[in-house]
This record gives sequence, structure tokens and C-alpha cells, in this order.
Amino acid sequence: MKTMTCKQLGGACDMEFHAETFEQMATLSKQHGMEMFQKGDQPHLDAMKAMKELSQKPGAVQEWFESKQKEFNELPHHL
Repeated sequence: MKTMTCKQLGGACDMEFHAETFEQMATLSKQHGMEMFQKGDQPHLDAMKAMKELSQKPGAVQEWFESKQKEFNELPHHL
């Protein structure tokens, strides 16, 4: 099990997500982002805007995704 925060995953808060794989981690982060979007949480809306702007640059999202996956892979496992 590994832990990453919302901020580590491009979000806006210190909420922790715990997952065995990066794919699970991404799903948890996405669910949290959707909840924050529905609540109209401005810091998260700003983070989403930044990701949308990143997506306008060819290859930028893939590079970001790969860097986050590398960060996940380098984290220690914990119980």
C-alpha cells in the first residue's frame, strides 16, 4: 500500500489516498476531484483549470502522468 496526497496528484488539499497501484491511486484522486467539483471548492476548481491548460500543450499531460507514476513507484510500501 502506498500513500499520496491530493496535492501530490495535482490537486489542492492534503487529503491522503491509499492504493496498491498507480491506477487505483488515479481513480481515488479522480473521485475526490469530482466530489470537490460538485461542492464548488475553489482551490480544487483552480487546480482543475491548471490541468485543463496543461492539456492544451501536446504531450504535456502524458509527461505529467508519467512523472506522477514515477513518483508513485518510488514511494515506500506501508501497511
